[in-house]
Amino acid sequence: MARDDLIALTPDVLAALSNRGLVKRATKEVEAGGRQTLTEDADGTVRAAYPDGVAVTLPVGGGLAAGICSCPAPGVCRHLLAVVLTYQRAHAQAAGRVTTPDLDATPDRDDAGAGGEPWRWSPGDVSDDELAAAISAPALAAAQRRRRRGYTAVVHRPDAADPVPRVELPTGTVRFLVPRQIGYARGDAADDGGEAVALAVWACRAADREHPDRPEAQVRVGGPATVTEHPALDAAVTLAADVLLTGAAHLGSGVDARLAAVRRDLDAAGLRWPLLAVDDLAGQLEAYAARGARYRPETFADLLAELPARRRAVVNAGATPPERVLGTHEPAETPLRRVRLTGLGARVRDSGGEAGVDVVLAHPAAVSVLVLRRAYPVTDDGPPTGHELAGRRVAGTTLGALATGNVVSESAVRSAAHQLRFAAGRLARTTVTPGAGEWSGLPPGLLVRDPDALAAELAGRPPRLLRPRTAAESVRVLALGAVRTIGYAAGDQRLDATVTGADGGTATISATHHGAAPGALDALAAALDGTHGPPRYVSGTVRRGADGLVVEPLAVVADAVVVPDLSPGVGDGRLAGAVGARPDPVAAALGTASALLAQAAHTGLRHLPAGFPDRLRATAAALAGVGLDRCGAALSGLAGALGADPGEPAVRAWMDTWIRLSVTAESR
Repeated sequence: MARDDLIALTPDVLAALSNRGLVKRATKEVEAGGRQTLTEDADGTVRAAYPDGVAVTLPVGGGLAAGICSCPAPGVCRHLLAVVLTYQRAHAQAAGRVTTPDLDATPDRDDAGAGGEPWRWSPGDVSDDELAAAISAPALAAAQRRRRRGYTAVVHRPDAADPVPRVELPTGTVRFLVPRQIGYARGDAADDGGEAVALAVWACRAADREHPDRPEAQVRVGGPATVTEHPALDAAVTLAADVLLTGAAHLGSGVDARLAAVRRDLDAAGLRWPLLAVDDLAGQLEAYAARGARYRPETFADLLAELPARRRAVVNAGATPPERVLGTHEPAETPLRRVRLTGLGARVRDSGGEAGVDVVLAHPAAVSVLVLRRAYPVTDDGPPTGHELAGRRVAGTTLGALATGNVVSESAVRSAAHQLRFAAGRLARTTVTPGAGEWSGLPPGLLVRDPDALAAELAGRPPRLLRPRTAAESVRVLALGAVRTIGYAAGDQRLDATVTGADGGTATISATHHGAAPGALDALAAALDGTHGPPRYVSGTVRRGADGLVVEPLAVVADAVVVPDLSPGVGDGRLAGAVGARPDPVAAALGTASALLAQAAHTGLRHLPAGFPDRLRATAAALAGVGLDRCGAALSGLAGALGADPGEPAVRAWMDTWIRLSVTAESR
């Protein structure tokens, strides 16, 4: 009988199960005339014998991981891959076809496999008996224990553009690489014996039952009824209220002990996202006490509002599962199996007394983005520029090489916030090879071809205050069609470019000058203007703007990969094309209102000057004047709630107003 599982293994799947270099080497050996002799047992087991004595066995079930090779190479070796490719070629020739795997070609999703639409399947169709045969008994028992406790997952169903189903679990992402072959499921976390695969299958069953028509479904599997009582979260909300009443400007050192206690209790309760919010709140207060430039009143105010916003979403049974709002059971860190990452650029930070770099890397197997964060103290010579920081070394290479290269690591560790570190003191290696911007193979969840479609997708996300606190959650790669205009707004020191996507739609690439990267705007303008060849891709943080999608760039790919923040230069280039100032009265009114609320949080509701309610009412009138009546009413309500001795009603009114302003600004 034919081994359909081996025939279905595309070059991309083989690369995901091993690495692209091994697949290319095995392909060359097969094309040169492989010397192995293949036989197939009655039960479907494929065996191969090489003249040099190497023997390969590929039993039915268990995927390539169940394959056995007598060579000393660990894991999936080139011999196993060559046997698969030879087996595929033999069956293709028997059917009158000749196949030559092409790792660099874009697969034709419509014609892949038998039936025309092989992606129309669900891992939820896998039976428990098949599951038990594919994974180890201890792993299945561990998964059953986890199901009894309950867990949440996000199920991404396959389609013609991305035919691989995947499931996001608190511990990592599982991809089902071969239709109806559970042995080829692969998680990105370090090997757990298959526990994550079982959890992912059960999540798909729940999604098929509860949300059969949704391309993306959030589900809760097993466990007791959702718990809405979280004493640790209540304590965090109470702390935020007390800090708001007192204000950053009037807090003493006594709050440090309360912060430490709240952080400890949130950690013990497994409430990862509130814990990270409190960590950031403590960092803001530390920066203010030290008169550091990292303190921002708007950031401080946003953190105070995030904690009650998450609590309200849980108590009021919002559309987002509570576990997603609170980060319940998200592990602090997850060691990853052998991982392949693609550099998408970098962002340079100057936080006063500290210079930092965020290197952004795509993790295609998990359809996610990771951030390697590094910070360096500023010396008497002044802060280093981004170009100087690009030469700093980490994991045996430089930050600049990581930002544009291809990374293969056996020691990568991912935090709950999707920050990346490379474990020290391990034998496993991390290698970096130069990249040329080969981003066409990125999955559709990261690679965007139509900016308008992405803008519509962003509009459907939960509010930012409720989303998982993952670094670079909004980073995407945009495949470019054409660059229409490039202009410079001298007053704002901002470069704007209007571009089209490869499949239509328009977006604005927008970057603002900052001292830590003086050559960034010149490098960006040159890359978009074709100095390095026609620009093909731009990576960056995406958001919705008044006129559509806005991309804050990290890197541009042409004939070279340009990372603006790491580029040389002092910012003395002449940027052609003026951008006329286009007034946005709605954004201006929202910005003024938010700044006023941030000032109230900084000063403390109990320490506001006597005329502050009048300023709130005037700002409320300005909001109503641009059509934001509800925002204006919320601001007026806060003015009325302050009184001589503000208390809980004033805190609730401030929180209501900030949340409304935040959601309104985000939804424009």
